[in-house]
Amino acid sequence: MKNLSRRALVACLTAIALLLPAMAQAQSPSGRPVRIIVGFPSGTAPDIVARLVAQKLQDVTQQPFVVENVAGAGGLIAAQQAAKAAPDGFTLFLNTVSDMSIAPFMYTKLEYNPSDFGLISHLVYADMVLMVPPKVPAQNLKDYVSWAHLQKPLFLATFGPGTPAHFGTAIFGSAFDLKPEPVHYKTTADAMSGVLSGEVPGIFVTPSLGAPFVKEGKLRAIATTSPARLAGMPDVPTFGELGYPQAVFASWFGLAAPPSTPSPILDRLEADAAKVMQSPDVRQKLEGMGFRVSGTTRDEFATIVRAENVTWGKAVRATGFKAD
Repeated sequence: MKNLSRRALVACLTAIALLLPAMAQAQSPSGRPVRIIVGFPSGTAPDIVARLVAQKLQDVTQQPFVVENVAGAGGLIAAQQAAKAAPDGFTLFLNTVSDMSIAPFMYTKLEYNPSDFGLISHLVYADMVLMVPPKVPAQNLKDYVSWAHLQKPLFLATFGPGTPAHFGTAIFGSAFDLKPEPVHYKTTADAMSGVLSGEVPGIFVTPSLGAPFVKEGKLRAIATTSPARLAGMPDVPTFGELGYPQAVFASWFGLAAPPSTPSPILDRLEADAAKVMQSPDVRQKLEGMGFRVSGTTRDEFATIVRAENVTWGKAVRATGFKAD
């Protein structure tokens, strides 16, 4: 009995020792920096969001946060790296619609399982605006759709195959019984140049990217994919209010942790993210850049991902596009 009791005591103490690091990390900050892996280059929309959130998380937690850009393959390299990181709360991942809700339908096999990540908070939506050059003879959606039906084919620019704009083009086409032909450019700058020159008569872009060209008269905004009119473009109607809710879609960014991250750590990160996203200065900065702030709970994020998987999965299948 004494031997059994000793063995039980040793087992109990061992279990407690294993839990202590996770409990300590869940309850108090340390001087060790937390890195947020971003799958896109510095200066891009995901990077901008990640850096703003990281700075505020540092202020809230009094713990250093750093952004690590691991660009390539539309964010998939970063997702693979984040999926293999230690689940100790010191590595986070800025996940996106591309790696969570589009890639699973583009690839026969992924090197990570999107559903394995520990979701923390859905941060922001990046809505899209259909923009056309002045040479297109349409001032509104009705005129544009009538004109588009006469084009054989109808070309729309994208920032590359597999991007939200690529499959957003398919969602738009389905809503209006059109079959737009995507013209894939290698870079954002190339795509914008193609539309601004009139080489391609349309593109779906984020409001922050397209608004300056609209103000200069170089592009015309036809309609937005947002659920409500955008604060920065109040004169541009939404597809929904014009009677086409099926054309409503958006890119998005969230915060996640590697698979198997313990619940106490996820709970703390969820609470910290809530403080950040509810901060008036953070919301003002993000909305000023054209983002729609969400800042959800973990459960709400999971619900969003399930719905997004349906929307984007249908769009990818409709195109028949495969990346491998």
